[in-house]
Amino acid sequence: MVLLITDGLERDADDTLAFEIDRLHRSCRRLIWLNPLLRFEGFEARARGIKTMLPNVDEFRPIHNLDSMAGLVAALEHGGGRGAADPKAWMAQVA
Repeated sequence: MVLLITDGLERDADDTLAFEIDRLHRSCRRLIWLNPLLRFEGFEARARGIKTMLPNVDEFRPIHNLDSMAGLVAALEHGGGRGAADPKAWMAQVA
């Protein structure tokens, strides 16, 4: 399991980023992206880096305070479960 902590606002989101995030996803059992920007209700996946990485993560979660950390710990303790943390479901909600 890999915890990736980034806002996803890479300036040079090119084919190298797509290749590397795909490789990372294939080399681990579960890839969880912890993004501090998810704390904002109006957050949208506009940046190219975010759009490039989202299809390759298994869970997409906020990480900005103790409550979000507690939610992560609870999800890890109970084996995860995609639900609200599913990046595909999240993208469908904001589309």
